[in-house]
Amino acid sequence: MKISGSDSIKVSSTLLPAICATSFIVFAQTFMVAPIIPQLSVVFSSPINIVALAVPAYILPQGTLMLIAGPLSDRYGRRTVIYTSLSLFTILTAITPFAHTAGSFIALRIATGFAGAGIVPICLTLIGDVIPFEKRGKAVGWMFGSIAGGTATGAATGALLEPIAGWHGLFFSVSILAVLILLFAWGTHAFPKLPLPENPDSPKKVLQNYKSLLLQSRAQRTYSYIFLNAILQSGVFTWLGVYLHNRFGLNETGIGLALLGYGIPGVIFGPLIGKLADKYGRSLIVPLGVGLTGICALILALPLKLVFVQIAIIFLSLGFDLTHPQLAAISTDLKGPRGQSVALTAFSLFVGFGMGSLLFEGLLVGGFPVALSTFGGIALVASGIALWLFRTELPKRKHTLA
Repeated sequence: MKISGSDSIKVSSTLLPAICATSFIVFAQTFMVAPIIPQLSVVFSSPINIVALAVPAYILPQGTLMLIAGPLSDRYGRRTVIYTSLSLFTILTAITPFAHTAGSFIALRIATGFAGAGIVPICLTLIGDVIPFEKRGKAVGWMFGSIAGGTATGAATGALLEPIAGWHGLFFSVSILAVLILLFAWGTHAFPKLPLPENPDSPKKVLQNYKSLLLQSRAQRTYSYIFLNAILQSGVFTWLGVYLHNRFGLNETGIGLALLGYGIPGVIFGPLIGKLADKYGRSLIVPLGVGLTGICALILALPLKLVFVQIAIIFLSLGFDLTHPQLAAISTDLKGPRGQSVALTAFSLFVGFGMGSLLFEGLLVGGFPVALSTFGGIALVASGIALWLFRTELPKRKHTLA
């Protein structure tokens, strides 16, 4: 994972490993909750639909506070915000096992969501600071490959290990790993100390910057698809544990094994997809990913055997790997303060995640086939529109003097 920064910024060899490890643990903790919702419902003696609120309760506050974390990183430095957020995230994760009711559990998820707002998006911003855009796709690919790996690990091992270690053990384990990652990053000086602005933007200027970003047509289509793609992916994925439990009668172990494939494509192909995007552009990759998400949702709506459902889950993950990393890379190249442009990316992503879970739950009154078919149909339409909207996302050519 050798990376090279600009001539003016010295990049540590441990930067990308630290970013990947941090992204991995944050998303492992995020997605280990969804597949154990049925079990948590029993533990807290609370209905599944109430306990399921823990997912948007964590994601929505995190997405909202990212709008503040981005400007704070512009003002006080990426490193300061990352270390502060990661420390608070670690402490609150360690406290979560002491929850005794669904209400206290959800409250701690809200607090942890706020704490984690300055981790992954600011890591992405840091990549944009130190790595040229024409080389950024591969680095972003490594980062999102780690995110995919964290998603897969959280979803699968959460369900597999809960019967052995209990849900308390899961959160304690994540907090221990987070401490080790924090010590590694600090001890190796992984995150560089970048120059701070001499005249930081005022709150009024920050709002003007956000407005300016949202007026850019490139930003509008990028953020819109980050939001839509997050809704489609999260809506389906969040409820896969309940889907597998209801349809096939799987217990926690069975759910974990069925979800094991989600994230594997990102781990294996993430850097390669990013490299291809750097070379050939993102005009076709993004629409392909959205379309693949739609096809997988429609397949899951069919009365197929478990093995085919597991294959669809793997390709659902690939749909995300083809879309969001590329959209995130585009966001680091928009005109305006990078901390704020990436903050809008993270806001769109996490609010989309939360909305997806809620919207899918609303459609479940008609059953899983109705909800999955609706999401799948929307994704296919969006894929076709994306072919036109992202047609200009071609590789930048270096101009040479004749």
